[in-house]
Amino acid sequence: MAEWLYEDGIGEARAALVDGDAILEAGIEPEDAGLQPGAVCEARLVEILPSRRAGRLELHGGEEALLEPLPADVTEGQSLRVEIVRSAIPEPGKRKVAKGRIAAQGRTASPAPSLLDRVKASGIPVRTLASHESDALEAAGWSELIEQAATGAVPFPGGALRIALTPAMTVIDVDGALAPAELAKAGARASGEAIRRLDIGGSTVIDLPSLSAKADRQAAAEALDAALPQPFERTSVNGFGLLQVVRKRVRPSLLEYAHYESAATAARALLRRAERATGSGTRTLAAHPAIIAQLEAQPDWRATLERRIGADAVLAADPTLGLWGGHVSAAHPA
Repeated sequence: MAEWLYEDGIGEARAALVDGDAILEAGIEPEDAGLQPGAVCEARLVEILPSRRAGRLELHGGEEALLEPLPADVTEGQSLRVEIVRSAIPEPGKRKVAKGRIAAQGRTASPAPSLLDRVKASGIPVRTLASHESDALEAAGWSELIEQAATGAVPFPGGALRIALTPAMTVIDVDGALAPAELAKAGARASGEAIRRLDIGGSTVIDLPSLSAKADRQAAAEALDAALPQPFERTSVNGFGLLQVVRKRVRPSLLEYAHYESAATAARALLRRAERATGSGTRTLAAHPAIIAQLEAQPDWRATLERRIGADAVLAADPTLGLWGGHVSAAHPA
């Protein structure tokens, strides 16, 4: 039976919907992710952007957001109560600011539902995991999931997906040795599963093999429909094998975290492994200097790790290691 596995990790919360030994959906919520969808907060309109029919908001706490649509009767400097409808999204070198709208009349300031709140609201059983227990999340394939997010490479029987981020959309290329109609169907199914598992929102274009027969194109589209739960919109598969999927985008995908905030994401992943490292005594976290810099910039993370494992944690920068190649060792191995 399917269940949510939830962890209150160091620097982030994480959850995965698991059925048997497979992850169907997953999400992470970094502690510095900023305001999340559903939050209602006070803000000040600091600038009207007439070319976009939008406004720039300054939220209490200093975070910025875009107000869209912009009501006709608001003025610069006005205090407003807004609801966040999309969190900030990582982009190369920066974050796209959050997006808000005027809160419905009668709404009071309130925090957004947390990741734990959201998985509980699904109605599916939730199991909260602790680091001293057997690692159910890892057994379901958590490390493989993070690797897929970091590399964009997702294997499936008979082929593989290559997922790439662009400023406008996510692009999935389907490749393999199967016959074109078979590969299109398998690739469409794998693409739908990957979109769900990696929490990809917005516009995604899938490049399937070219198919001349309408029945083959329809079969590929139906395979995606069976793998990706609603709500979403899609086009038909055209003769060149292109299929576009559009899902609501309210927070970053795992791909965006892994690509655009890679050092922070990899640092938190290393802390997860450090919590579960076997042995006793001081733990040494060896990693790329960028990862060590992230950990040194967050002293609370190391303090929390030391408290949870009951031992000291030492950071060791190693420039020969890749960004995702950090490892943990104990003074007294098991």
